[in-house]
Amino acid sequence: MAGQTIRITKGDHAALAELSRTLGKSMTATLSDAVNALKRQELLKRTNEAYAALKSKPDAWKDEQEERKAWESTLSDGLEKG
Repeated sequence: MAGQTIRITKGDHAALAELSRTLGKSMTATLSDAVNALKRQELLKRTNEAYAALKSKPDAWKDEQEERKAWESTLSDGLEKG
């Protein structure tokens, strides 16, 4: 597998090695999992901030709630689950 070289501190390398052993994964896989977890965390943080900003505007928040209600009606389209 081709890859890139990055520099990390000795402490971070030791922590990554220990975590990899604990998880039974390679250091590359562990680092990839960590990067993906951080990306998800950042996405959720930004999403929460966007909703907080939207909620701070009563008219915009009301429009959002009305749009959700309109979309929820599509769930009862008469089709059976299965």
